[in-house]
Amino acid sequence: MTSPASEPAIHWPEHFHPANVPVHVVNEMFIPASAEHIWAWLVREPLWPTWYANSKVDWIRDKSRDLALGVQFHWKTFGVSITSRVQEFVPCERIAWDGTGMGAHVYHAWLIIPKAGGCLVRTEESQHGWGARLMHLLQPHRMYDGHDLWLKSLSIQSQTGLPPEL
Repeated sequence: MTSPASEPAIHWPEHFHPANVPVHVVNEMFIPASAEHIWAWLVREPLWPTWYANSKVDWIRDKSRDLALGVQFHWKTFGVSITSRVQEFVPCERIAWDGTGMGAHVYHAWLIIPKAGGCLVRTEESQHGWGARLMHLLQPHRMYDGHDLWLKSLSIQSQTGLPPEL
């Protein structure tokens, strides 16, 4: 999917550009909530398991309560343990992290694009590695469906207001 010229685009590291990977997935959803509320739920990573069923948080380096540029975290998603580091961070606009897990090296980016009555939230993930290729071959819609659930869950949470403090 390409973004219209008037909308922001993902800042891909060359190695993870969609043209250079065997697996790439794009999801987007209009969320009727402010960018501030969406952002707050997205970066409050210790709370992900309370609202996104496909995640389990093991630890965040430096015990940060929220993700920030350079923060490393270890979590489980799609049944795979992943160590990630935030590579891009522009509050209320964009966040991206890379990750390494069994047979996969990934780059997952999010854009929050304000619109009338809420925001368009786009998430894209590019993957390299034998594990990524194998999972995509066996279950080609799994990552799309998982990210769709993430967006739907993010929408529900964002409409409740800000997340609780940790």
